[in-house]
Amino acid sequence: MVKSIRSIAMLEPKNENLHIYSKFELPRLGCVLLATIMKNLGFEARAYFLSERKILENEITADVIGISSISSTAFIAYRLGDYFRSKGKIVVMGGPHISALPEEAMEHADYCICGEGEKSLPQLIEALNQQSDLKSIQGLVWRNSEGKIVKNSQVVHIQNLDENPFPDFNLLEIGKAHMGAVGDKPTIPVQTSRGCPFACNFCSVTAMFGRKFRFRSTADIIDELKQYDPKEQIIFFYDDNFTANPERTKELLREMIRLGLTFRFSTQVRVDIYKDQELLDLMVEAGCESLYIGFESVDPDSLKEMHKNQSVEDIKTAIQEIRKRGIHIHGMFVFGFDNDDPKKARASVKFAIRHKIDTTQFLILTPLPGTEFYYKMKREGRLIDTNWDEYDAHHVKFKPKNFSPWQLQMAQYHAHTKFYAWKWIIMRLLHGKFRAFIIGIYAHFLNRKWIREEYHHLRKLREIPSKI
Repeated sequence: MVKSIRSIAMLEPKNENLHIYSKFELPRLGCVLLATIMKNLGFEARAYFLSERKILENEITADVIGISSISSTAFIAYRLGDYFRSKGKIVVMGGPHISALPEEAMEHADYCICGEGEKSLPQLIEALNQQSDLKSIQGLVWRNSEGKIVKNSQVVHIQNLDENPFPDFNLLEIGKAHMGAVGDKPTIPVQTSRGCPFACNFCSVTAMFGRKFRFRSTADIIDELKQYDPKEQIIFFYDDNFTANPERTKELLREMIRLGLTFRFSTQVRVDIYKDQELLDLMVEAGCESLYIGFESVDPDSLKEMHKNQSVEDIKTAIQEIRKRGIHIHGMFVFGFDNDDPKKARASVKFAIRHKIDTTQFLILTPLPGTEFYYKMKREGRLIDTNWDEYDAHHVKFKPKNFSPWQLQMAQYHAHTKFYAWKWIIMRLLHGKFRAFIIGIYAHFLNRKWIREEYHHLRKLREIPSKI
């Protein structure tokens, strides 16, 4: 007699690698949302956003253990999967890395769900309880009676996102910290859309959520925001491009303003936001204080190579228009494209300083499984290894064309060293950029700590030949 499933625990293990936003404790929404769905269906459900050690210390006893993983937490997820299976638990894995490499994950799980899990997970639990057929569950990867891995049809993305409940963060265990930046008010993550029609060849978003934008209704988002207090919480809109549909975004912002839901908020946008002055003004009025923008490169050839669909002039104008409105700019640059070289990397740093970007991350191009870039590097034999722990945009994992692997790693280190030099940190304080000043101090010392702790990684890179 198969034991009936009554409880489920959704785990998102933390990536504890050092980076500028290491102190920004913000879970992805998948585990909390799935726990909420299962609770609403009558199951006992919890979600955990903790380190591997803390997860094990919780002595979780749920019947089913769901584990969500990105590439840099895959090995942690696999260890947890092995541990809970040894305890007789049913382990279900999902998330971007598992969706890209389900056969690998099935070595450590009983089931995997590729893509979005809001429909598939409840169907799987129901099928297990009813001991019914698994073949109709879209996106499911499982073993048949012969032990052969079976991959069901690709998941159909949810078209009406309003069908999802609001994530219940009372179900989330995050330890002693609260969600958000250390020393700030709690940050509530809110997602208003999924998908992206752009084709950046290094981005895993489209592999997980598809090439078509899907939007929640304004009314549904407003109802979620009404649960929170602008005086007590900060909002992070988790969309990959919050202003993908400008008219829809303006409608939401106007309603937030009308109802007094003017939270301090931050979000991610593309540089083309500068083309809509009204949109920028509404964002300021609604409480926007910070924008995360993927500038990626100031080299036209690199921008073309990555299919970014933006120009250097677009980047300059966007910075000018956003700064004019007093919004904090966190710019993200990527080093390592085939058109890149050490000189172009240095040019990006000079550009960021010259144009007074408040804070930056200089990231290393990373061949994330599921992306066009990953498959290209694999075909060309340019992957260095598959040590997933280091697939975090801060470790070189492929052989670049115009750098040695060690040169590329050092380009990132020296970029952060220069941008977060004391001279520029103090300058931000003198210009009244207090947030940029605080982050700058933290980043300065973190960069020095990173280079000390990565001795073995750097030594390994130095031994790799310069030419591909």
